This record gives sequence, structure tokens and C-alpha cells, in this order.
Amino acid sequence: MLEWIIAIIVGLLVYFLITKVIFKPRYLQTLTEDEFKENLRKVQLIDVREPQEYEAGHILGARNIPLSQLKMRLIELRKDKPVYLYCASGNRSMRAAALLKRNGYETLCHLQGGFRKWTGKIKKK
Repeated sequence: MLEWIIAIIVGLLVYFLITKVIFKPRYLQTLTEDEFKENLRKVQLIDVREPQEYEAGHILGARNIPLSQLKMRLIELRKDKPVYLYCASGNRSMRAAALLKRNGYETLCHLQGGFRKWTGKIKKK
């Protein structure tokens, strides 16, 4: 029984390493907080969290387009301007970037560690 548990844990670790570290999408650039802050005024800053998360606190200047609505709201984003994405931890923003890439968006970046790691200015509703 213990061998099975160890095998499952090792399998999950290998899966995580392969999907998140080794085969990280090339179309998506992961930016540190400082890199993210550099161009905030020149990009489309999109918070892909759900509205209640956004209202509890978001990066100043961000628009809320939840991942669950992104496909229906693509028309709100320009393809000729970089898109900076963030969510709570980085998982939803990676999925949002994949959707955007499939729909012709080129310059895609997301915040390393997500909003949980953000120490910059925020706005609460």
C-alpha cells in the first residue's frame, strides 16, 4: 500500500514538472512583478479571476474579464496590443493565454505567482 502512495506522489511530481516547468508554453512570457509593472500603462491588463475576487482587490488599472467569459468577450481585446494577464496563482492566466493564442493574439504575458504574490498598488471596490 505504501508503495502505491509513493508511486502516485512521484507520478504527480513528474507530471507537474513536465507540464509547468519543462514544457512551459513558448508563446507566454512569465514576468516578475517588477517586469510586469514596467509597461502597465502600455498594455491591456486583464484580471481573469471571477468578479467577486476582482472586487475584493485587483491591480490598479486592470479590467476584469473572467476566464469563464473570455471566449465570449474576445472582441473587447485588441490583437495589436500586448495582453498582460493575471489570476490568483497563475493557472487560470496560463489557460487564458492558450485561448488567446488560439484566437490570434501574439504578445501574451502573465504575472509570476499571480495576484497572491503582488505587492504593488491595488484597488478594492
